[in-house]
Amino acid sequence: MRFLGKLGLVGLGLVAGMSVSLHFAAIAEKETLATPLPVEELRAFSEVFGRIKSDYVEPVTDKKLINEAINGMLSGLDPHSAYLDADAFKELQVGTQGEFGGLGIEVGMEDGLVKVISPIEDTPAFHAGIKSGDLIVKLDDTLVKGLTLNDAVKRMRGKPGSKIILTVVRKDQPKPLTITLVRAIIKVQSVKPKLVDPGYGFVRITQFQEHTGENLATALEN
Repeated sequence: MRFLGKLGLVGLGLVAGMSVSLHFAAIAEKETLATPLPVEELRAFSEVFGRIKSDYVEPVTDKKLINEAINGMLSGLDPHSAYLDADAFKELQVGTQGEFGGLGIEVGMEDGLVKVISPIEDTPAFHAGIKSGDLIVKLDDTLVKGLTLNDAVKRMRGKPGSKIILTVVRKDQPKPLTITLVRAIIKVQSVKPKLVDPGYGFVRITQFQEHTGENLATALEN
């Protein structure tokens, strides 16, 4: 199968209350269309496209308009359908595989800076002494202020063995800390069971990955 523009549709579903299915369906190229195109609707689309290109207050690329149109088609169907371009689809695959090259930090955003929620145990960040509450203000020579969280995460991920320098502000330190880390393979455990008392326990699912369903079944059996 050849992929059309490396675009994907993503379906996420919980089946029978316990099993998790994650399905990626690619849009394949076809020599002929299965259904005729709605000419009148496409004419209206073309007119709006042209009007935006000629009269909008600032320039907009063709790619952005087409991407937003496709996104609108899918997001308007139901809350669970979404359009992913090639980069977003790749990021989703990385997340659902539960394994990637990175530093091992759970992060969020606070006042435009990357805030460390928690370092993952036995990862480069954990061994380097990164702490919960640390604010990352610079990634190598790039200021975090102005980046989105996704952009910052992308910069922290990379080929295992490669280095990155984090500039960190810590509450009990008078000056920012400069910490050099070496990226490694990070394995994210999405199912975290805990036995409270004999016969009683709970299972925490942090995110849905390729093997979350089978890992959940194993946790419940044990």
